[in-house]
Amino acid sequence: MGRAFEYRRAAKEKRWAKMSKIFPKLGRAITVAAKEGGPDPDMNSALRLAIQNAKAANMPKDNIDAAIKRASGKDAESYEEVNYEGKGPHGVLVFVECATDNTTRTVANVKSYFNKSGGSLVPNGSLEFLFDRKAVVEFEKTGDMDMEELELELIDYGLERFELDGSTVYAYADYTNFGNLNEGFEKLGIEIAAANLQRIPNAPTDFTDEQMEDIEKLIDKIEEDDDVQAVYTNLA
Repeated sequence: MGRAFEYRRAAKEKRWAKMSKIFPKLGRAITVAAKEGGPDPDMNSALRLAIQNAKAANMPKDNIDAAIKRASGKDAESYEEVNYEGKGPHGVLVFVECATDNTTRTVANVKSYFNKSGGSLVPNGSLEFLFDRKAVVEFEKTGDMDMEELELELIDYGLERFELDGSTVYAYADYTNFGNLNEGFEKLGIEIAAANLQRIPNAPTDFTDEQMEDIEKLIDKIEEDDDVQAVYTNLA
């Protein structure tokens, strides 16, 4: 578990460090949200959260504004959200979420990453039941914060559990309660660092150090693709 956990931590830090890659991904998420729900964050909760996530990554305001404008421009790219599922080296399960303006390009690229690693794509829906889709809200625990009281208050908004990592707290809820959970934080006046939907394996699997090296190579390659928004695995 330690090895996989450290991998996930390192992978997350590496993603945030690669600003040349993360800004376009965050910008694309903003554009997609603005296209679907309108350009006003006060009236569009998905856009509001996408902007919040971008600010958490220190994305400049000009970039954020440009991403919103792209959604309403006459020549705006038509992004489509698509998912791909596959089995990688040593049987690792991989769920890939993308936002693309060219699905032919995206599926060809993602397929090549799996093939070159000795894995392959599987029909969509094959892995869906192996992951629990959760709403995850990240925030910082302050010294005067009563976690037990906070938990009781947020249960009414769908909270299932908290997970602590130092002073950082992750709040989990069923994905259907994503909006409710964020509303709860807003009403309680708690500033959130990030909020998104994640796919969490319901049967996490351990892999050896040697196997993890092969798995990391595949995941790194997938995450480097501009069309890829998020990658989930069944790593323990």
